[in-house]
Amino acid sequence: MPLTKLNTEQLNAATAGFGHNLIIASAGTGKTSTIIGRIAHLLQNGVKPEEILLLTFTNKAANEMKERISSVFVNAKNIEAGTFHSISYRWLKKLNKKIVLKTPKDMKVLFKSIYDKRDFSRLGYEEKPYGANYLFDVYSLFLNSNTSSFEEWLLKRAPLQEEFIMIYEHIFDEFEEVKKEHNLVDFNSLLLRMIKELESGIENPFKEVLVDEYQDTNPLQNRLIEALKQNSLFCVGDYDQSIYAFNGADINIISTFDKRYEDAKVYTLKKNYRSYGEILAVANKVIKNNPRIYSKELEVTRGYSDIYPKVLMYHDTFEEYKDIANRISSSSTNRNEIAILFRNNSSADAIEAMLREKGIECKRKGGVGFFESREIKVTLDILVFLLNPKDIMAFIHIFEYARGVGSAIAGEIFEALTILGEGNALKGFLNPDLNKKVFTKKTTSHQLGLFDDFIQLGSVAKFKNLGFEEGFLSNPILRHPKLSTEGAEFLYEFYKFLKKTKRLKNPNSIFNELINSKLITLIINYLASQRSKDKNGNINQDLLKDNQEKIRNKINILGNLLKNYTDLEKFINAMVLGASEMSAGRGVNLLTVHASKGLEFKEVYIIDMMEGRFPNIKLSKSAGGVEEERRLFYVAVTRAKDRLCFAYARYDRIKNIEYQPSRFLAEAGYKIN
Repeated sequence: MPLTKLNTEQLNAATAGFGHNLIIASAGTGKTSTIIGRIAHLLQNGVKPEEILLLTFTNKAANEMKERISSVFVNAKNIEAGTFHSISYRWLKKLNKKIVLKTPKDMKVLFKSIYDKRDFSRLGYEEKPYGANYLFDVYSLFLNSNTSSFEEWLLKRAPLQEEFIMIYEHIFDEFEEVKKEHNLVDFNSLLLRMIKELESGIENPFKEVLVDEYQDTNPLQNRLIEALKQNSLFCVGDYDQSIYAFNGADINIISTFDKRYEDAKVYTLKKNYRSYGEILAVANKVIKNNPRIYSKELEVTRGYSDIYPKVLMYHDTFEEYKDIANRISSSSTNRNEIAILFRNNSSADAIEAMLREKGIECKRKGGVGFFESREIKVTLDILVFLLNPKDIMAFIHIFEYARGVGSAIAGEIFEALTILGEGNALKGFLNPDLNKKVFTKKTTSHQLGLFDDFIQLGSVAKFKNLGFEEGFLSNPILRHPKLSTEGAEFLYEFYKFLKKTKRLKNPNSIFNELINSKLITLIINYLASQRSKDKNGNINQDLLKDNQEKIRNKINILGNLLKNYTDLEKFINAMVLGASEMSAGRGVNLLTVHASKGLEFKEVYIIDMMEGRFPNIKLSKSAGGVEEERRLFYVAVTRAKDRLCFAYARYDRIKNIEYQPSRFLAEAGYKIN
């Protein structure tokens, strides 16, 4: 039984009365076992599984907890568990809300298509405006801040951007209008939609809400928790592991818990089951320099190994990385149980090269995974468009591979197809209403950076000798003034593919048509050409052929996954919601400290322990400064179970910078000359 395996601290927390309970679960103290114990306690005391809501920060964590509790309570599979976003998505679907979920990367493309309609260069301002991708991130941070005025919010952070605020807000408004028109939701708007439903008084079936990794909640997520109006909350987290301020997480949410809830009870888990005592001593010494929000200190349960964490000192970073590779080469520890942690991603390239040079397998979390590769994303987008022709995002993504068609032009063609198809872009392709007018005069505003490009429409005559079918040649989309010959040819191949698959229902039949189409060949050739260029921009023909084969093989892997589905929509939903947590690879783990959170390894190397590298005050200035960096150090140290080494180099020969040792080494008690 889950409760019988808990220590006294865990048991007291798991069996707490209904109310607002905060469990401070320090690193390696068994927070997952405590959450599972809590769920067992609720079930044993008459709470039904469907009356329990478990909010986690990954769907993987939610599924693992459900599996563990379901081994004892069979009906526990009915517990509602998942991320804030997946729970909101499922709940809104149950409420029959017509929504199409898109990832942040998808939404960035849509956002850029709207941004690109503005021509900032004609405005004549000295200050440079934010680029599209950066502005999207700024907008996301603003939404997560849960504040009402973008102008006030931005002026506090970037007063020099004041002259662009009106344009930025206009872009945001158009972005939200397009999302609303096509029922698109990203992760932020998903939560906002769910909060709106809760605040309007929909039925809330939950008797208790459990929140994992509570220290990582941002104001928007906290607003969702509060909108649930829950009489019983069970929040588990550790303020010393709050390291996502840069992404909007607010440490004040966990630190003010006992002030915001009158009946709040705070429980502390201190017994560490992960690391040897020497490793915990380093973690405790350093983290004590941060303010103590709730009193605690890690306690040793594994004993001591008589091996104190070492500081490895080097003349330069090249020597540092080479020696670490040599040490790992001769280590008896299983490679999968070894991790190299770094504060900045830039540190990873050289260490990865050193490992590969010695034939040591390694995997780098944060690299381009299978579902993040461009060939897989565009294949999914084609299938998504077939499923939902109103999906402007999928369309824009696809036309990234049409030469001469940028995101703004793709968005305008989609809008035209939607008009021609009376709201359905697929119909606009295959059976357009030729009486409809498209590419009409646009709204212009110098103040908003909007200028009309549709004064003169293009001619279809230049496409007449390309062998297009008459039905396609008559389509008004070919009159876009900026449509190139290559863009028109890509449109035509897309048209032919859509024509062939319009009556097909079986996902595998659709995929077979796609993999054998000229459309996918154009996409493969485009990607292969990009990946086969030498330093001078020339294409290596041998490499081109090899890359074409690799890309096609990769797309075929997706086809094999599709064979398990008879419903295209279920397949797409599984890919969109689950792909970000799927990864492959083996060998030594190369991880940023942020990416290492929640993981543990027998042997850990924390590299580049130099002032300016770790801590990196410049990076964390807006996210809590040295206190945030100290929490990052605490997280890094507590990933190690058996052995821990710090690496420090006095000089970086590539950057030509001399370094002083990290202040955290001095705080840990090391004396470095």
